Amino acid sequence: MSARVFINEVAPRDGFQIERDFIPTADKIALIDALSPLGFAKIEASSFTSPKAIPNLADAADVFHGIRRQPGVDYVALIPNEKGVERALACGVDELNFVMSASDSHGRANLRMTADQSLARFEAMVALADGHDVFLNASISTAFGCPFEGVVRAERVLEIVARLGARGLQGVTLCDTTGMANPRQVADLCADVLKRHPDMALTLHLHNTRGMGLANALAGYQAGVMRFDAALGGLGGCPFAPGASGNVCSEDLVHMFEQMGVHTGVDLDRLLGVAEGLPAIVGHDVPGQVVKAGTAQRRYPLPASLR
Repeated sequence: MSARVFINEVAPRDGFQIERDFIPTADKIALIDALSPLGFAKIEASSFTSPKAIPNLADAADVFHGIRRQPGVDYVALIPNEKGVERALACGVDELNFVMSASDSHGRANLRMTADQSLARFEAMVALADGHDVFLNASISTAFGCPFEGVVRAERVLEIVARLGARGLQGVTLCDTTGMANPRQVADLCADVLKRHPDMALTLHLHNTRGMGLANALAGYQAGVMRFDAALGGLGGCPFAPGASGNVCSEDLVHMFEQMGVHTGVDLDRLLGVAEGLPAIVGHDVPGQVVKAGTAQRRYPLPASLR
């Protein structure tokens, strides 16, 4: 086995926030508790955003207070503003994941802020976290393309990463929000970020909107990325990519890496067991493939005519 990659489970936030129906708080807590012992580096449990903006995550505080925290797992909250920082710190989160968009049009549509406005707000958010034992990360949406503007220049993303580092952010996540990235683009941008900012923890957050999620994850890994977001069952999506599939599927990503001899630390068999129960929670089928087909080690009996 080669060096370990770190998988961050984001279904409880990125997956559940876009579901048609509200997932009961008890079900969210039970799912996080089932995922916690499986070897994930982080679990993004919820978001401290306005309940009016994302009603599906209005129970964020109850979720954080209700889960059984597993030693060695960081429990993450997505944070849009100063009030979100205060609420999250009161719940003892391990990581604050700030969010912004690389493209101004997506930022205005999703957050009502341009990139520069988001970066200015982050200064106050970082100040609020000062003195707390909490990791500060920023997720850059539309880092590989915008559904309104199209191409987002790599130089623009690199400029934003540099400004995040100057504001005290310890990690950055490059997000392919609507699944517009391709493997060459992912490899090039990730390599540049790693070269210019070796002290920042780089995470790759990919969507499978156009069927390139795993290919992009592999390209990121080959460029040196060791941290990946993924969602159980491939849940998630983006309101600006109607009809699209969701995030890279956790169990599919773990399966790919383990088949390659890349250690993830995640117990795939137990993860598949949890994934089997996901459709009952959300009330519909989910995109994940390995849970349906079985791992590559699965064997079938010969046809009766050949026995």
